[in-house]
Parts: sequence; structure tokens; C-alpha cells
Amino acid sequence: MDNIEQSSPEKLKTVETPVTEDHKSEEEVNASGHKQELERNFNLLSICAIAVTTGNTWIAQGGSVTVNIANGGPAGVIYEFIAVSACYWLVAASIAELASAIPSASGVYHWASVTAGKYGRVCGWFAGYWNTLAWVFGAASMSSIIGNQTVSMYALMHPGFEPKAWHAFLGMIFSTWVCCAVVLFANRALPAIGNIGAFLIVGGVLVSIIVCAVMPYVNGVGYASDEFVWRSWSSDIGYTSQAFVFVLGMLNGAYSVGTCDLTSHLAEEIPRPSKNIPKAVLAQVAVGFFTGFFYMIAMFYSIQDLDAILNSVIAFPLAEIYRQATGSRGGALGLLIVAFLPTVITCIGCYITAGRTLWTLARDNATPFSKWMAKVDKRMHNPFNATLVCGVLITVLACIYVGSTTAFNAFVGSYVQLSTLSYLAAILPHLLSGRSSIKPGYFWMKGPIGFIVNALSCIYIVAFIVIFCFPYALPTDAQSMNYTSLITGGLTIFVIVWWFVRRKDYVGPRVVALDSVKLAADAK
Repeated sequence: MDNIEQSSPEKLKTVETPVTEDHKSEEEVNASGHKQELERNFNLLSICAIAVTTGNTWIAQGGSVTVNIANGGPAGVIYEFIAVSACYWLVAASIAELASAIPSASGVYHWASVTAGKYGRVCGWFAGYWNTLAWVFGAASMSSIIGNQTVSMYALMHPGFEPKAWHAFLGMIFSTWVCCAVVLFANRALPAIGNIGAFLIVGGVLVSIIVCAVMPYVNGVGYASDEFVWRSWSSDIGYTSQAFVFVLGMLNGAYSVGTCDLTSHLAEEIPRPSKNIPKAVLAQVAVGFFTGFFYMIAMFYSIQDLDAILNSVIAFPLAEIYRQATGSRGGALGLLIVAFLPTVITCIGCYITAGRTLWTLARDNATPFSKWMAKVDKRMHNPFNATLVCGVLITVLACIYVGSTTAFNAFVGSYVQLSTLSYLAAILPHLLSGRSSIKPGYFWMKGPIGFIVNALSCIYIVAFIVIFCFPYALPTDAQSMNYTSLITGGLTIFVIVWWFVRRKDYVGPRVVALDSVKLAADAK
């Protein structure tokens, strides 16, 4: 790596780096410009498995159905999910294109630093911090889902039990450190764990769909009407414009669809990432859409009493939905276990990504205690310290959950806004530069298609960042207010202040220019 120059505080420097036949794979994974330190444990199958498992669309839908259903009822949830999925496909295509051109574990942080040209240092700084914070909050969200799933399974079998916040807190703490420990101490097992997770995700959704489709008939209770599932529209959130209610409901679907940059952060742990990362992004959005769509249909047809679901004291609504579908608490428990197992592996995937995003910031001297957090553990072969810090941060968030679920939800709710802001920081400069600031990778949208897809992605992101700041319902109060803009704005102010503190020591991503050759993956 002697021929790679480090970026200066003034600008990012690039160097021409010829790729010989003997060093193609090495040069490709080192598109970050850093010494290759992580083992290449993953292959195409395992990286797609991690993408599908961490995406976890159908379980996220089931867990948030009571929130989603207020924006239009069952029919609204289905059509809003279709609409937001189409928008996310555009974003995913833009992300896949950048990941293919610059296959770096830094992800949007690196891409924003390159596509923004002379403004790359500051643009990449914000993209990196927004993305890292989003993944930390996403991991905290998954830990809370596991905690609530555990409490819900117990409450389902003990009808007199009244769940408290501290019950879910204990589940969150346990899941946080179990999942974190797996990432810390079982690095070489992660591809196999991802494969198991993908099997559980796909197998679990098939089992859930079949049970929800068959059991209401077997029990003789029948199904919900076509009117209820496909045509009924109900909204009780106080907004007079039903079009706005629909758009606001798309934001709920955005949480289920997930973040499409997750596999880009494993670019230095897989051979030929220029080819394989775009394929993993495609696998995530395709499997997520089809499993989520058919699961919603089966779930809504199995509902007998919607009010009982909306008014249930159990925090995880799938417990009551499955009880109605199967006609028994034991059957519902079985389906909850089917959902619980892949959720644990999803949480592991979130910790993998959160730790690696923080690590990429630290290795460019952007974080406190950078040298310590940037270390790759020689024994565990992973960014051990950075992942450990993520576990500590999520433990702090879990403590906030006990004190105020509203405050906790405000933090984790900003995950969608922060992640899409980081995407915008990379995609918009790419578009404004005429899509000429980077060398095309294996996946590249040629001609006007690329401009159209990038432009529509940016329009969607900007519009929904604004819409996401509106209250969830009217009238609102201190308990039900949407604090996403407050959290996102407050954290951004912190990032600005930290920029002025750290900018002289901040190095920024190293850029490897491959102008004379294609990336190694494209040569095959």
C-alpha cells in the first residue's frame, strides 16, 4: 500500500494505481485506501443471507402493525408498503451503483467524500456520523423488539400478567450483550449464522403465511372480508387530507423496508465486492418486498377482531394477531418463536454493521479515542473496540427506555431520517457532478436511466425527511409528539461542534483512483 497517499486536511488526494493480475483481488477490497486488516469470511451466499436477515422486513411489519394501521387501515398499510418499496428500490439502485464503484467498508461516508469533490471532507464527515448514529439506533431498536417479543410471549401464556417497561428493559439488556458477544467473539462464524438467519427468515415467513391462511378455516372462524383487506380505508390520526395520511403512512413502511447500505460495510470482508455487493442489495430489497407483501395479506385475512389487537396490553401486537389466527395461545406462542429466532440473528446483523461503521470513522481519526477504536483485534479479527462501544451506547439507550419510552422512541425513530440523510449526502453530489466524479463499477446505470434514478431518489429523500417531522397524529401533546426533528437536529449540531474540534486532526477517507484500469472484479 505504499503507493496510496493519505488525504490531507485541505483536500482528498488520489493516486493512479495500476492493478496487476496478481493483485486484482487485493486492490479491489482495498478501494478504501487502508491496509487490508479484516478476513474475507463472506461469500456471495453468506453476504446475501446477511442482507436478507438484517433487512427482516416481514417481522418488522408485524411488530409495528398497530402503528401502521392508523394510517389508512389494512388496505392503507398494503398500498403504502408497495409505494415506499418502489421508492426504496430507486434508493437501493443508487446505493448499489456507488458501492460497486467504491467497494469500501466506509460506505456512504466514503462515497460522499468522493462525490462531493472539494466539499468532500465536510460532506463525508456528516454522512459518516449520520450513518453511524442511524445504525446504532437501529441496533437499539432491534434489541427493544427482542425484549418486547420475550415479554409478549410470557404475557401470552399468563393472561393476568401486566407488562412493565423494566420487563422489556431486562430483555433488551440481555439481547444486547448476547448479540454483541456473538459479533465480538465469533467473527468466523458470522457467515454461517447469516445463512441460518436467512433460512429462518424465509422458512419462518412461509410457516407463518401457511398457518395464518389455513388455521382460521380449520377452526371454523373464517377470514376477514376482501373489503377489510383490500378496499377499506380508515384514518383516525386527525389530518383532513387523506393523501397526506397515505404519504405519512409510507414512513411507517420505510422502517420495515430497512436500510439498503448494510452490506456495503462488509465490502472488505468479501471477494469481488464490486460484483457481490450490488447482488446482495438486490437480494435484500427483492426478498424483503415479496415476503413482506404476502405476509401482510395472510396476516390481515386472519384478523377477527381488530379492536382487540389495537387495545391489547401486550406491546408486541403479533401475539394477539397469532392468537386470533390459530385460535389458541399455544399456537400463537409457536408462531412467535418462529418470528423470535430470526429476529435475534437480525439483531446480530445490526451489531455487525454498527460496529463497522464506527470503526471506519475511527480509522480516519474522526472519533474520540480514534487510535483505540480503530484497532482490529488480532485474535478476534474484527473491530472489537468499536463494536464494544456500540454495545455500551445501546445499553445507555436501554436505560432511557426505562425512564421514558417516549424519549427512547424519539431516538430510535430518527434512525430512518438519519440513514436517508446519509444517503442524500452521497447521492446528491454524485448527481450534481454529472455522475462523473467516480469510475463506474460492475453495476452502473448507463445513460439517462442513472440520472433519472438518482434524481428521483433525492426527491423522495428530501420530501420524506420533511414529512417525517410532522406529528404522528393531531391533536398532539408532549407524550405523542414526534421528536424526530429534535433528535436529528440536536445530533447534527453535536456533529457540527465536533467537526470544529476535530477538523485539524481528521484525515478523511483515502481515495484510490483506478482511472487506468477497471476494478478487479470487472476484469473477470
